[in-house]
Amino acid sequence: MVEEFPGPLDSAALTALLRRHDIGVTRQRIAVAQVLFERRQHLCAEAVLARARARNARVSRATVYNTLKLFVDHGLLSEVIVDPSRIFFDTEIRPHYHVFDASTGKLADIPAEGIEVKGLPPLPAGTLIDRVDIVIRTRPAPREAGPGAVAGA
Repeated sequence: MVEEFPGPLDSAALTALLRRHDIGVTRQRIAVAQVLFERRQHLCAEAVLARARARNARVSRATVYNTLKLFVDHGLLSEVIVDPSRIFFDTEIRPHYHVFDASTGKLADIPAEGIEVKGLPPLPAGTLIDRVDIVIRTRPAPREAGPGAVAGA
């Protein structure tokens, strides 16, 4: 069963959330969880680090990356890979998809009900589908060319 988005939560509630997911509780993990679960959001690891440090949390870059991986592995977050160098961590773990604006770097949710996936290929023996990720990438449309302009010129 997938939990509803938990945030925002106080330290005691975050502690209980981590324990429900069999995650050991540390000050650093609580600091990362406070940043993540203040609202539904998509954050990269560097943004989590910056926000935690802005709250005077003593966390290292390695601790943030390790904590994010731990949270993903235990079902608290999902990873959204928009390209090999941009990974977001999504606090909404119920099934949904994304639209990524390449010009602004903004990632937004699309409800799962809005997209129908058909015709998945056969899976290798002994495997099953864990999830299907869809990221629709957008960019600004080119401005209308003026009178007499030639396309591609």
